Amino acid sequence: MDISAPATTAQLGGAVKAPAATKDTARAQKAAQDFEGVFLTQMLGQMFSGLSTDGPFGGGQGEAMFRSLMLDEYGKQLSKQGGIGLAPHITAELLKHQEASTSGQAAPTQGATP
Repeated sequence: MDISAPATTAQLGGAVKAPAATKDTARAQKAAQDFEGVFLTQMLGQMFSGLSTDGPFGGGQGEAMFRSLMLDEYGKQLSKQGGIGLAPHITAELLKHQEASTSGQAAPTQGATP
C-alpha cells in the first residue's frame, strides 16, 4: 500500500460515507432511538399501572398526576443509555427500506411469502 496515495472507500472498509448517507444514517438512528424510548415508556407504564400512590410512602395525587411524565423521561433516558437493544435493529430496517425505495425496489419483509 502506497502511503502517499489516498485510500479508497473499499480499502477503508466502508468507513468513509457520503455526507448524505451519513445524514440519513443519523436520522434513522435518532428515529430508532425515539421509537425505542416510546416503547420503553409504554412497558414502564404497564409495570407501574398496578402500583398505588396511597400509603405512607406514596406520593398521593401529585404522583398520580405526574407519573406519566416521569415514565416518559425514564423511557427516553433508558433508550439514550443503550435501551434494550431494539434501536440497532430498527435502524438497520429503516436504512434497508430507505435504500430499497431510492433504488426503486420494494423492500423485502421478514416472513413474507412471494
